[in-house]
Amino acid sequence: MPAEWERHDATWVAWPHHESDWPGKLGAVQWAYAEIVRLLARHERVEVLCQNEAARDAAAAMLRAHDVMMQRVNLPIVPTDRSWLRDSAPSFVWNDNGEVELMAWRFNAWAKYDNYQLDEHVPEAVQDITGLPITHAMRPDQPTQRLVLEGGGIEVNGEGRIIVTEEWLLSDTQVRNPGMTRVDYEQAFDRYLGCPHTIWLGNGCAGDDTHGHVDDIARFVSFDTVVLAYEEDPADANHASSVDNLRRLELAAREQPLNVVLLPYPRPVMMDGQRLPASYANFYIANDVVLVPTFNDVNDRLALNILAGLFPERRVIGVHAVDLVWGFGTLHCLTQQQPAMALALP
Repeated sequence: MPAEWERHDATWVAWPHHESDWPGKLGAVQWAYAEIVRLLARHERVEVLCQNEAARDAAAAMLRAHDVMMQRVNLPIVPTDRSWLRDSAPSFVWNDNGEVELMAWRFNAWAKYDNYQLDEHVPEAVQDITGLPITHAMRPDQPTQRLVLEGGGIEVNGEGRIIVTEEWLLSDTQVRNPGMTRVDYEQAFDRYLGCPHTIWLGNGCAGDDTHGHVDDIARFVSFDTVVLAYEEDPADANHASSVDNLRRLELAAREQPLNVVLLPYPRPVMMDGQRLPASYANFYIANDVVLVPTFNDVNDRLALNILAGLFPERRVIGVHAVDLVWGFGTLHCLTQQQPAMALALP
């Protein structure tokens, strides 16, 4: 699986329509999506999945109102349950010839919700649109059973390393693949993603509805550098896991070189008494640009400056995400990159 910073052919998103994901804020979220598409379309093609013709027409009107470069936007009709394509869409990978293929995981709504029957078929819809070959990943311990994973749970450097969390795959909560072991998962990562080296972190961030996705806490920014969301306040719910995850990354660095850069968290973002998974680590790397969620917090500037220093050849742009995170995800959660064909593979 190529790193996110490799050249893209496109970014895939799904136009938001599931009001209960953002109670009382769906309208604001749709305008936020329009702004995200505007920023992305300046740098690459954007595929926006729409629930039906009415949704497509409404989306097109909002995109035009936001001065989006519509010549770089497609609006195919693909019904979905939710809009989190990082998890329901296939992962785009390179085969041995450097050609792009689709890796389809089974999606079961994070082993939490019942309504995922439409999202289950997003990989095949993407195949129909792109014409790319598709592989359905199977469990190594039960080869007749589909492997349940989500793209938000995996973070790769494009050179054989992958970061995941134990909370996501090895805990007894929201169990994706009952009976699978650490070794089984590592075999699957090697087979389907070309990642023989797994770094296991502990827990994800507070408020994460997915129960441990790595894309809220640790992200590769180069093949040997990772940013880690780190909470310094000992009284905060993210502090203990931050300390533990830093220790795990430092141990991994003893086996293979790895630079760790700390990224602050924003203040706790609350809604109706519930803490939301607000994290600057949920940024998205596109062609020539990095989009970073911001939260009206003093640490917004610190996070943007840190990431700008790590991406000197890309524009680093903050995107207001207080409304988005009410749906328990932000920029990385809602996007899925389609890499260009590799020019050469070793």
